[in-house]
Parts: sequence; structure tokens; C-alpha cells
Amino acid sequence: MKIKYQLLHEEKNTCARLGTIETNYGVVETPMFMPVGTRATVKMLTPEELYEMHSGVILANTYHLWLRPGEDLIEKAGGLHKFMNYHGPILTDSGGFQVFSLARPKDITEDGVHFKSHIDGSKLFLTPEKSIEIQNKLDSDIAMSFDECPPASASYEYMKNSIERTLRWAKRGKKVHSNPRQSLFGIVQGGAYEDLRKFSATETVKLNFDGYSIGGVANDGESKEDMYKAIEYSIPYLPKDKPRYLMGVGEPSDIIEGVIRGIDMFDCVLPTRIARHGNAFTRHGKMNIKNAKYKEDFTPIEKDCDCYACKNYTKAYIRHLVNVDEALGGRLLSIHNIRFLIRLTEELREAIKENRLLEYRDEFYKEYKEKI
Repeated sequence: MKIKYQLLHEEKNTCARLGTIETNYGVVETPMFMPVGTRATVKMLTPEELYEMHSGVILANTYHLWLRPGEDLIEKAGGLHKFMNYHGPILTDSGGFQVFSLARPKDITEDGVHFKSHIDGSKLFLTPEKSIEIQNKLDSDIAMSFDECPPASASYEYMKNSIERTLRWAKRGKKVHSNPRQSLFGIVQGGAYEDLRKFSATETVKLNFDGYSIGGVANDGESKEDMYKAIEYSIPYLPKDKPRYLMGVGEPSDIIEGVIRGIDMFDCVLPTRIARHGNAFTRHGKMNIKNAKYKEDFTPIEKDCDCYACKNYTKAYIRHLVNVDEALGGRLLSIHNIRFLIRLTEELREAIKENRLLEYRDEFYKEYKEKI
């Protein structure tokens, strides 16, 4: 079946909303954070560990799975859920972000994008139709439209042409979408230009997608102010009865600010990426576990955290693992970091229920320092 969104409560003092999304694999609550499993795995973690963290929807990447092992093999395995043994909902991105990081502007045509494989340099061509065809075969619960991801520095004229092309591509992708079990989301672009965001949102909504994403806010170069503007310029034109997804955002402060502005879904590679470099999210900010002051610290990463890492291991031990390049160190930090962001969204949902979201934000910021 396609997803079904239900709006349960709107916070009195902000644009935040509490809701549920019914999927083929159960009901998930929003706002929520979605761990990223680029190559059909959340790096170093098992599905069972994800369930224990109360993970709902996870992501997989269309571009990477197209190249290896190939969508036909995954379809033969019975789809992405069976292939990776994840019995929860899965969202696949369109591959657009990866493609545009590999392509040059002149490689972008009306038909699609020419670019070279990051693996062997072979020539590739991805179109809106091909992206949807791949995602249909992957059999994810939610597929994403193929869009152009222009840089934050793009001129007004370039951005205008880009969003118009993205709309044409969205129509083409929707036309060929053929998996009745799979929902399809449209993507709103437009940089930090208010009129372009309004135009993109209004025209994308006319295509009647199952949900809507705000893109172009996690590219290199944009400021937090521009990110928040992009949300504020888009949200008023998105329907209340469908989910809203802010793509590629995982900083705790950005999740809080996104929820305040009306976002329901977030994803980011950040929790596992910083874990592999020895860093952990905490209520006081990011912690570098490699720091010498943790050498004899026999307390958990966070004393109030309910994750497996904090219930069973100390900073001193995890520091030792990281410093001697043992993979378990990165695994434990990944478990903690993902659970931290999921717990954050759980607390945000409670604050929305009780109409005290702004108070929650202020309390959180009293302690949290963003930089390591």
C-alpha cells in the first residue's frame, strides 16, 4: 500500500506538528530521524541494533545500489527489505545528489545527466525515468523524484532554470512510476530565493505527490540562515495532510529548528560519519572521545542515555578501541549517535504534545555546543 499520513496535533506556539505515517511495515511517528543506509546497510550496524534504537524509516541510495550490486539483482532477491533483512520502512533517494556532485554543469541536459562513475570512471547517464525504474525494482516504501541539486552559490537565473527543469523531470518520473506498493515524493528546490521556493512548492504540489521534500539545504556552502529561510519559504505552500521531509539534515539544532518550522522527517549520514572519526553527540555538544581527558573516564558517554553503548561501556574503553582502530569503537559510537537523534525526536514529539516546544528548545540550547 502507499503511505498514509495522519496529522494528530499542531503545536500552539509554532508550526510544529505531531503525526503518524502508516507504511507497509507498521506505523511510525513524526517528527522522526531516519538513519542512512547508503549501500543497503547503516554502516557497521545490524537491523536488530536499529530496532533496539527504535529506528523506523531508514534510507538507501539509488545511485550506489544501481552501480553495485544492481537493481535487477535486488529485485531478484525479493526487493530491498528481503535483500538487507530490514523489516521496517525504507526510503530510497533518487541518486540526484550523488550524480550532481560527480557531474559538470554542461553534462546536465533536458533528457538527464551524463557523468562518470566514482568507481571506475565509466560513462553513465541517468534520467528521471531511469531513477524511478531503479527505485521501483528496489521496492522501497518511499521513492524520491529525480531533481537537480544546484549549489547554494547558484545565481537567481540558474536557480530559476533549474527548478523549472526539476518540475519537468518530476512529471516525467511520476508518469512512469509503476510500483503500487511504493509512495513517491516530490522535491521543492529554489535556494534561498523566496519567490522561487513559492513557485517550486506550488507547482510541485499540483502534481499530487504522496509527500513533499525540501531539497537544496544540505549542499556545501549554504548558511543556517539560508536553510531556515528555505523551509519558511516552502512550508506555507505544502499540504497539511501529507508528510514534509527536509533532506540531508542531522545536526541536533537543525532538527529542532526544522521541527519548529513544520518539518516531519529528517535524514543524515552525520551520526555514523562522526562516529567513525571518534566523535559522539551529547547534551553538552559533540564529544571527541580521543581526547586524553577520557583515558581514565570509566563513565558512559552519557549517564542518562538508554542506548546499548551507554548501558554497557565506558568512555575509557571506547576511547581505547578508537585509538587502536578497532571497529567496535566506531560501532558503539554509531549506536549512541543514532539513538541520540532518535531520542531527540521522541522528546520533541512530547514537547509538541504539551505545547512547550519553544521552552524545550531554550533548555536544550543552554547546554548544547555545536562545535567539537
